[in-house]
Amino acid sequence: MSIVAIIGRPNVGKSTFFNRLIGRRQAIVDEFSGVTRDRHYGTSDWGGRDFTVVDTGGFVKETDDRFEKEIAKQVHIAMDEANVILFVVDAQQGVSELDRDVAQLLRKSKNPVILVANKVDNLSKQADSYEFYELGFEKIFAISAINGGGTGDLLDEVINLLPEEIEPEPMDLPRISVVGRPNAGKSSFVNALLGVNRNIVTEVAGTTRDSIDTHYNAFGFEFTMVDTAGIRKKAKVHEDLEFYSVMRAIKSIENSDVCILMIDAAEGIGQQDLNIFGLIEKNRKGVVILVNKWDLIEKETNSAKMYEQDLMERLAPFTDVPVVFTSIPEKQRIHKALQIALDVYKRRTQRIKTNKLNEVMLPIMEWTPPPATKGKYIKVKYVQQLPTHAPTFAFYCNLPQYVKEPYRRFIENQMRKEFDFHGVPIQVFFRKK
Repeated sequence: MSIVAIIGRPNVGKSTFFNRLIGRRQAIVDEFSGVTRDRHYGTSDWGGRDFTVVDTGGFVKETDDRFEKEIAKQVHIAMDEANVILFVVDAQQGVSELDRDVAQLLRKSKNPVILVANKVDNLSKQADSYEFYELGFEKIFAISAINGGGTGDLLDEVINLLPEEIEPEPMDLPRISVVGRPNAGKSSFVNALLGVNRNIVTEVAGTTRDSIDTHYNAFGFEFTMVDTAGIRKKAKVHEDLEFYSVMRAIKSIENSDVCILMIDAAEGIGQQDLNIFGLIEKNRKGVVILVNKWDLIEKETNSAKMYEQDLMERLAPFTDVPVVFTSIPEKQRIHKALQIALDVYKRRTQRIKTNKLNEVMLPIMEWTPPPATKGKYIKVKYVQQLPTHAPTFAFYCNLPQYVKEPYRRFIENQMRKEFDFHGVPIQVFFRKK
């Protein structure tokens, strides 16, 4: 998916605009908020195109002398990583000196920049946006993030500027990425793997822009490791590590089969970890939680079990996830983590025959049918796995509109139990027969 970044000074309505973008299709789009300094990122779609939205707002103090230290960082990273940049300004307040500073940087971007004049809540305020032509951008889109006015035309322009989608080539080897917050131990983990026997590791050009993938083949393991900040840091970027890690994680996740999410055992799972976990789930990638620095934790009886229980409470409702406790310096369970990741890959790529699905699932639904709605009973005719890149199943029935979310979750849990999707997000749809 392409990345669309929202840039602008504080209090111009960036977060409201972000919520407007990702809230357009609530059934298939989720918001991941609460990253350090209230950063937001999620997915949206328009005109049949899916794209990732990153809101860079909320973490800049409202003083001009903070510009170079704060806004400049996010602008530079967005210019480098995003496919389209939405530069949001406040039409009611007019052009500020900080707007001019941001505009001066954005005019150097090689990627498209769209100037968005927010808070044009009715036609009588349309003229308020005209003064922003002095910032040197060809077009101005006047919108109201609160009521949605003008966002349709803006999104049409965004879709026109996004790069053409290219169907990924079939992957011969599993693609595994290591993601997580800075300082969780990603670099150490990758270096421990690559340092085992360097003569059997080769670097090959990656599928993502400016990335390098690593082919690993040792001790019975063979896979492609997707580029992360731990493998290769981009040059010429003055990094806000938190923001940069999010942008790189998005790309790594989307180009992976399985993600190893590393967390620091001492710090526990933080909000950004949960947000990255949410992106992995929503992108339907396999996932393994790797709890690093376990050797630094003062052990108690059943400490790992208690830690894992607390972890699952934070991850709910998707808790069918393998957890590995490791210590990189002591080489504890490093290869076990790889084995589990490859097992998750096998489960994610399994194809279940239609006759087997029906043989197992139809009796379950006959014994525990969906609750009747308005005196009408739901009858499932048959089940089929759809030809998608991630496990997706269609249950064909007479009244799919009456199937509620609790029953859908019940069916998903039954499928996990019967067919072993440990560590694999799956989708269950009820369709009209």
